[in-house]
Amino acid sequence: MEYRVHARRIDAHGSLAVAGAAEVTLDTDLAGRPDAMNPVELLLSALAACMLKGIERVMPMLHFQLDGAELRLEALRQDAPPRLTLIRYEIVVDSAETDQRLDLLHRNILKYGTISNTLAAAVPLEGTLRRAAGRG
Repeated sequence: MEYRVHARRIDAHGSLAVAGAAEVTLDTDLAGRPDAMNPVELLLSALAACMLKGIERVMPMLHFQLDGAELRLEALRQDAPPRLTLIRYEIVVDSAETDQRLDLLHRNILKYGTISNTLAAAVPLEGTLRRAAGRG
């Protein structure tokens, strides 16, 4: 498979990325801007999308039942040279499945994720999958 994105500078405050009919405003302003994601936030969003899509992919295969899922992600960055040194995530699922089934879901999300596998090869990726409070 191949993927394509076209990105262009709009002005000193932002840029635009386009893939098919989808558009994403990019925070490329040196001062930052609250209405667009910066490059690291976009990377974390890509990882979140990969994991959420992974949940959708493996749910039918595992006959896994859940009522919702959300992720929290954070990245640690060093300045010299500028790079990410760690990405942490927490996946929270609203599910009454057993702890063993939650672990199976987590392993499958990581095993089959294009973005998660790519990032894990470049930066330590650590995280957990847990049940939402009040379930189980």
